[in-house]
Amino acid sequence: MISIGLVFIMHLGFASLESGLTRSKNTINILFKNVMILAIGLSTYAFFGFSLMYPGEAFAGDYFGFKGFGLPLPNGGLTETYNVGYTFYTEFLFQAMFAATAATIVSGAVAERIKINSFLIFSLFYVGLIYPMVGMWHWGGGFLAEMNFHDFAGSTLVHSVGGWAALIAVILLGPRIGKYTADGIKPIFGHNVPLATLGVFLLWFGWFGFNGGSVLSADPATVSLVLVTTSLAAATGAVGAFFTSYIKFRSYDVTMILNGVLAGLVGITAGADVMSPNEAMIIGAISGGLCVLAISTIDRLKLDDPVGAISVHLVCGVFGTLAVGIFGDKAGLGQLWIQTKAILIIAGFCCLTSFVILYAIKRTMGLRVTAREEIEGLDTHEHGMTAYPDFRLNEH
Repeated sequence: MISIGLVFIMHLGFASLESGLTRSKNTINILFKNVMILAIGLSTYAFFGFSLMYPGEAFAGDYFGFKGFGLPLPNGGLTETYNVGYTFYTEFLFQAMFAATAATIVSGAVAERIKINSFLIFSLFYVGLIYPMVGMWHWGGGFLAEMNFHDFAGSTLVHSVGGWAALIAVILLGPRIGKYTADGIKPIFGHNVPLATLGVFLLWFGWFGFNGGSVLSADPATVSLVLVTTSLAAATGAVGAFFTSYIKFRSYDVTMILNGVLAGLVGITAGADVMSPNEAMIIGAISGGLCVLAISTIDRLKLDDPVGAISVHLVCGVFGTLAVGIFGDKAGLGQLWIQTKAILIIAGFCCLTSFVILYAIKRTMGLRVTAREEIEGLDTHEHGMTAYPDFRLNEH
């Protein structure tokens, strides 16, 4: 339950990071999305998501299962499935926080140009249906669990699931006005780097619950190992991003370092329980470097991701999942092949389903705001208010 509180704080981290790395004229819009994502995530997970993700032993090894609407919890919510004192209520709330995270990843990638209603409808379907279905395949005892796939806390099941949807959404939306011009790529700077930095520290703090809580007990040996590997990967993620960005751009870019921390955290999440501290440091450093290279590559492909969500959550999520077969207690060609197969299956499913949902929204109510609304800011047009009413900034 303490870990649930830590994961809850991560949503404040996402809101702060996303707000800081985008322009002030869209701050209300971003905060609105982040609050509603959590509200939608908790509500839909209680109504049907939890039953989709954990349908029971009757669906072991299957692709799909459903227990029923609401929270059909046996024995007043008590269970000894994992350990004495770990209840179904705890499991529900912990996993509900994870569910909302998948949509939050998409929020950053599509910032500053998506219609608020369109995004909320997408979140409803993706968090309510797609995320728990994929989660059931492994954490709910489905076919990936039978395959011996290993994803301890969600490099793939949370971060890549959100990352694949973010990629499809960015492709369908197109870039922000003025980002890619005849003269080349024009940087669009965030309005509050201190706020973004605060967001990253909150996320790092919350990850102690994200990974530490995934032990599903207070076992001192396992929890302490997971917290050490998590911290070291975050630290070396920043170091890896620092060296890579300096070698590539000859600059000390703090936003690259911030994303490097998150890259290390995402990279270690799949194998935090099976890695040694030294292996965690290697995984973190590689993840940080990969993130910088991915941000640069994605920009050259003219895929506009304002906060680097695809690079952090998708690229490093995939790498972290593969790392289970390369480093740690499960390393081996057999495990690497299992990890690869699972990534490909989930990638295909998430890309297809997110495309269907987003394309249907695009053809009916539309995905993108008008050019005027984008230029003048979503806060004014979508919400009728501004985050900083006493200041007028020229951000056009």
